[in-house]
Amino acid sequence: MSHAGPTDSISRTMAQFAATLRFEDLPAAAVHEAKRFLLDSVGCAFGALGSADVQIAHRYIENLGGTPEATVIGSGLRTNAVNAALMNSLLVRALDYNDIYWKQDPSHPSDIIPAGLACAEKAGKGGRDALLAVVIGHELEMRWCLAASPGVREMGWHHATLTQFVSPLVAGRMLDLTVDQMVSAVGISGSSHNTFGCVVAGHLTNMKNAADPLAVQAGVIAAELAKLGCTGPALVIEGREGLFDTIRNVAWQAEALTDDLGEQFLITRCSYKAYPTEYLTHSPISATIHLCQEHDLAPEDVAEITVKTLKRGAEILSDPDKYNPTTRETADHSLPYCIAVAVIDRSVLPTAFSEARLKDPRIWALLPKIRVVAEPAFEKLFPKVQPAEVTIKATDGRALTRRVDYAKGDPLDPMSDDELIAKFRSQAGLWLDAARQDAIIEATWALERTDDIGDYMRLLAT
Repeated sequence: MSHAGPTDSISRTMAQFAATLRFEDLPAAAVHEAKRFLLDSVGCAFGALGSADVQIAHRYIENLGGTPEATVIGSGLRTNAVNAALMNSLLVRALDYNDIYWKQDPSHPSDIIPAGLACAEKAGKGGRDALLAVVIGHELEMRWCLAASPGVREMGWHHATLTQFVSPLVAGRMLDLTVDQMVSAVGISGSSHNTFGCVVAGHLTNMKNAADPLAVQAGVIAAELAKLGCTGPALVIEGREGLFDTIRNVAWQAEALTDDLGEQFLITRCSYKAYPTEYLTHSPISATIHLCQEHDLAPEDVAEITVKTLKRGAEILSDPDKYNPTTRETADHSLPYCIAVAVIDRSVLPTAFSEARLKDPRIWALLPKIRVVAEPAFEKLFPKVQPAEVTIKATDGRALTRRVDYAKGDPLDPMSDDELIAKFRSQAGLWLDAARQDAIIEATWALERTDDIGDYMRLLAT
């Protein structure tokens, strides 16, 4: 069947970028960030190996079997590229500890890295190809975060709705699809995987973690179908009853998706996460930790905490369910819970969301003392900054206030290579000895010299 279609569609422009970008075209800064995001993502995957939802998904993938084309991080299970992409993306995503880019819309571009790794491994590609896949995924995903005003998340759609247009291009490049085939892959995935925002609203379930990985998997399926001749709508984005026409209660900026593709690389503007929580909790967490450290406050010294934040943070992260978190997924999206942990621990680590901590009486004693309010003045500053202001009223009558505009990990308050390595070791060290950790770090920094990405993936098996 012919793949012929319009010659000037948005998906075709993106496909041409993905199909023709060369490793030699990448600035050194973009390559280094690709390596940093890869190492950070692998660390997040190791940190998630013990998660219940990850174990359920692994049993599912293991029971399916499949042609041994790609490697699952941790277990080393060999399965087909489609299922390896799903499993590894869920591992990267499960702790909510991987990267974040939030402008008009939020997204976690590193969720897409496993699509590139799985398809590169299937196709026998090398490290340069894998790094190229990381850059392509970040570049296109981050552009989608700029394209709608207000963002589709504000209209009730999850950002997986955006990922479905990017993952087929990352997979398609690694599988050597033609531009026509990539356009079809975008049409196949993009017309079939819109995701409702309910997966991150109210009481949260395992779908909070799985939504974007399923969109990543959908892209690999679409790329493989397109390579075999399956076609999809070429105008899935701007055509009749396509994305722009269907989600019509936003102002779409098509130029944000295609202008200067290949001339600037947004990957250097993406943020890392210092805490394994929803990103709008990060500035309040940082402010709270600073106040507790500066004034040596213990939980029993706290009479009341007021958090001023963005409207979406107050609504999404502080609804009634967030004051009664019974699952990790709800707790790491609960601003009151995260603030309570920050007061008690003076940090927020993955262990804060264990089953035991969810029942910690000290946390539950603090929750009623925490009040979250929307600050209208902050709306004018977002998304350039993500402001939050925390005021702790102490039992001795003092009112202590701290404002934070840039969370740790933002390009304006970046995490150094050493800090990222420490974050990686804190998670990988749960499963790997120091020698294996060293080998992974060294291999990641030198990935462009790896001829077979399968060698790298085998390092990631415990």
